Amino acid sequence: MNLQTGTYYWPTTLKNPPAYPPLQEDLECDVLIIGGGSSGAQCAYLLADSGLNVVVVEKNAIGTGSTTTNTAIIQYSGERLFSDLVNSFGRPYISRHLQLCKQAINDIEKASSVGDIDCEFTRRDSFYFASYKEDVQKLQKEYNLLSEENFPVDFLTADQIEERYPFRKDAALYSYDDGEINPFAFTHNLFDYAAKKGVKIFEHTEVNGKKFEQTKATIRTKNNHSIQARHVIVACGYEGLDIKKEKKTSFVSTYIVTTKPVEADNFSSWYNKTLIWETARPYTFIRTTKDNRIIIGGLDENTPYAEVRDRKLISKRDKLLIEFNKLFPDIKVEPEYYATAFYGGTNDGLPIIGKYDEYPNCHFLFGFGDNGTVYSMILSKIIADDIVKGHSPDLELYLQNRPIKPS
Repeated sequence: MNLQTGTYYWPTTLKNPPAYPPLQEDLECDVLIIGGGSSGAQCAYLLADSGLNVVVVEKNAIGTGSTTTNTAIIQYSGERLFSDLVNSFGRPYISRHLQLCKQAINDIEKASSVGDIDCEFTRRDSFYFASYKEDVQKLQKEYNLLSEENFPVDFLTADQIEERYPFRKDAALYSYDDGEINPFAFTHNLFDYAAKKGVKIFEHTEVNGKKFEQTKATIRTKNNHSIQARHVIVACGYEGLDIKKEKKTSFVSTYIVTTKPVEADNFSSWYNKTLIWETARPYTFIRTTKDNRIIIGGLDENTPYAEVRDRKLISKRDKLLIEFNKLFPDIKVEPEYYATAFYGGTNDGLPIIGKYDEYPNCHFLFGFGDNGTVYSMILSKIIADDIVKGHSPDLELYLQNRPIKPS
């Protein structure tokens, strides 16, 4: 799958990241994790202290897939409003999902500090504005729900927005204690931590054969070695769909620009360097980095064809910069890195843990959606509990056959 095209900022932030050998022998293990990106890293981290024999394989180098285009905006809110999700799943269901999202942010913050690599985790507030007047009522409904769930959030009027920012919008939700992170450093930090705990990690080890039986799976690699595992976690992001198609998933093409560093004084008009996004579809979102760059992303296109996606990269780059300067005309920006990538979602707005009869003792981690890092932490914890403890009470919330309508 041609996941992405362009130039990537995140790998430039970590000089000489840890490297791992290719698999050069046959192995047996308790758990095999397929995938060396953020999802696989979180699984490896959570299993590192379990006492189980854990192996990770990655067909390329660690963190070189979708991790390089992950904007790593760490929020509990997502593209689908929680007030809309309640209509599909019911209030108790979404109340639990909300709590798990909030806990996942705390878990990501804790995980970012376990090793020696600076993951650049920073708590940030979020500013979600109404792009159109007709969206104000939706934001008010969302605010009411989040307030009832005791989430720290304010509903800002147009005058309040204008007091804080150099633009005026009809309304916005201002959420506290979200965050941002360097996903490339985060992924390497967790794998480095896991490796030091005894997890075996192999790069440049591509899976090209698999046989699943009731008590074990036998995975063959392209370099002619086999791994026998009691449990398998498929955590290779969108490429997991090459192993098992999941009808609840869909793809669009998205775009991202990372600017050259901006002088620190120029951020005076950007209140608290908040994470900023909007109700428009397609939408744009912006964040800052540790070295004062600005990441601008979005303007998604409904095309699953890489060649169509790639042809629009330069024009989308320029449009993203224009959208940013509509909000902050006083901050002069120049693009340095820009890329386009496939972006996966689900048709009901929740991420998926796939458990399928033809793949016994296997979990597919589909942390798809606009806050995929948060979703991956939720799903990784559930999968780790299901393997180590034999069950997770939250597993049924995210299985591929979860109910669409509340019972």
